[in-house]
Amino acid sequence: MGLTSNNKKEVSMCHVVVIGAGITGVTTAYELSQLGYQVTVVDRHLFPAMETSFANGGQLSACNAEVWNQKSTVLKGMKWMSQKSAPLLLNPAFSVHKYAWLMEFLGNIKHYEANTHETVRLALLARQRLFEIADKESIDFNLEKRGILHFYHNKQDYDVAIRVNDLLNKGGLERSGVSNEEIKQIEPTLTGDYYAGFYCEGDATGDIHKYTTGLAEVTKKLGVKYRFGMDVTDIEHLTSGVEVKLQPSSENVELLPNEVEMLAADAVVVCAGVGSYQLAELVQERVNVYPVKGYSITVMLNDEESQQNAPWVSLLDESAKIVTSRLGKDRFRVAGTAEFNGYNRDIRADRIQPLVDWTNRNFKVSTEHAVPWAGLRPMMPNMMPVVRRGKLERVFFNTGHGHLGWTLSAATAAMISQEVATAYPV
Repeated sequence: MGLTSNNKKEVSMCHVVVIGAGITGVTTAYELSQLGYQVTVVDRHLFPAMETSFANGGQLSACNAEVWNQKSTVLKGMKWMSQKSAPLLLNPAFSVHKYAWLMEFLGNIKHYEANTHETVRLALLARQRLFEIADKESIDFNLEKRGILHFYHNKQDYDVAIRVNDLLNKGGLERSGVSNEEIKQIEPTLTGDYYAGFYCEGDATGDIHKYTTGLAEVTKKLGVKYRFGMDVTDIEHLTSGVEVKLQPSSENVELLPNEVEMLAADAVVVCAGVGSYQLAELVQERVNVYPVKGYSITVMLNDEESQQNAPWVSLLDESAKIVTSRLGKDRFRVAGTAEFNGYNRDIRADRIQPLVDWTNRNFKVSTEHAVPWAGLRPMMPNMMPVVRRGKLERVFFNTGHGHLGWTLSAATAAMISQEVATAYPV
């Protein structure tokens, strides 16, 4: 029910506020609108997909569904702490949030196999749903259905990977082993020699920012409203609904900073990435999302030779923990690294340079025009997304997807939308 300006009740459809206009929030808004809900999306930025959904590695990668909760990951992290260019970097400075997260991470090692199986299941469902949405809504986002090729540089790493591959196969993933010769056949632009690899033909790549902004435009035509440039400062839980308190963010120059607005709704879905930790506290919840920074470069392929020599098949170098995606004729995305350094969004030159060096080693392309970027992955200690009703009625969560937000978003958006529909049918 809604209220008119003269306080007379009028019949209206159920109103849901979605907090966050990244890939998860926009996809959730789409699924809710498909079910007949009135939806308002709130985001502190002036446009959709301006944080973690801006320039990630581009992979829709069910093949990368293995969770990180392993003793080997911890040992590697300890070894890499003194190396600035290491794939995983931990700032040892004390933080209650960070060290509590790390302790919970260790506690979830025992759930490694079960959580990996579940992540594979979600990724396969999401892949199918995302393709359906893209086809139905005619979204152009540089989609390439050429699979993802993992390659390894030595027998020791490959032997470990065989056990991981068996685990992924048991979860339902179709991925097969390939020799060095087969690697070169699958992606002829690779210039190095490799021990062996795995190829997942069903996976794909695309531009997450183009997809998210394209889907946002679709949702606007479906009636979804967007409140950009607004911070959520409070969520008041009422018997008959919720009120979301909004104030202009630092990016919003059109409104005075102290202008407060109350947005009434029947339910709220938190899809705020690394901001979900603070928003959960507003509703007396603990959603232990920690920001794990990743970096990317977008290599502009301005000359014909670079366009010919950049790969079209998506790659994952398991030794360097670097992934790639081809975004159309003239862009090549290279991404990687995991940095535990709080909410710091600085783009560090010493973390970008290894991506440039790796590109130069493996391909005959010009990296003269490489655009750097850094984003914060919203990661839970068990590496699993939070897709559930909150402790308080009318509050829901779809967040904490870590490095697989692009991969899992289409599945978790459908799941949380069904949760909302069960609790508060239209």
